[in-house]
Amino acid sequence: MTGTYSSDHTALLIVDPYNDFMSEGGKLYEAIKPTADASGLFGNLRQIIPSARRAGVRVFVVPHHRSHEGDFDGWQHINMFQEAGLSTKAFEVDTWGGEFNPEFGPQKGDVIIKEHWAQSGFANTDLDAQLKQHGIQKIILVGLIANSCIESTARFGMELGYHVTLIKDATAAFSHEGMQAAAINAPMYAHAILSTRELLDQRPFAS
Repeated sequence: MTGTYSSDHTALLIVDPYNDFMSEGGKLYEAIKPTADASGLFGNLRQIIPSARRAGVRVFVVPHHRSHEGDFDGWQHINMFQEAGLSTKAFEVDTWGGEFNPEFGPQKGDVIIKEHWAQSGFANTDLDAQLKQHGIQKIILVGLIANSCIESTARFGMELGYHVTLIKDATAAFSHEGMQAAAINAPMYAHAILSTRELLDQRPFAS
């Protein structure tokens, strides 16, 4: 598979790199820690993200909606997950947890996409428009959560005609069952399912 990716037409999508997920003390950090430790999420992101930037692969940050007071007031159809999260106020605006993790979040030159309200980074955001304007044909997804935002964004991307790559050890979930569900569903929409090592062996990542 060497040579599969071109830096001009490939993007790395980092999904939900907030302190609440990725920093010790974050509201959801302990919830993902068992699967993050099992997959090697943080160590693998420390390899993938700098490698992408060195290779000239553009980085897109795909953030979840940050919690505001009264977010769902008047909604007709709040889903069960959204309702369950009302008391948690994950990624709350104007708080440390709602800021990007300084290591895994955006840097100068990255594209920050508008926040998604549920799971898909494409739904009701500018992700598709930004990818097209930057000439992107292939998307590589890392971040959180494997069986929700990663899966939904990847599925939507496939339906829109993008080549989708999942990095199976650069994600995590709220449970091992969630990771299993993501792994079972992945072949239905992904064009490639790689480990970090396999990705970094591809050009242009391989030095």
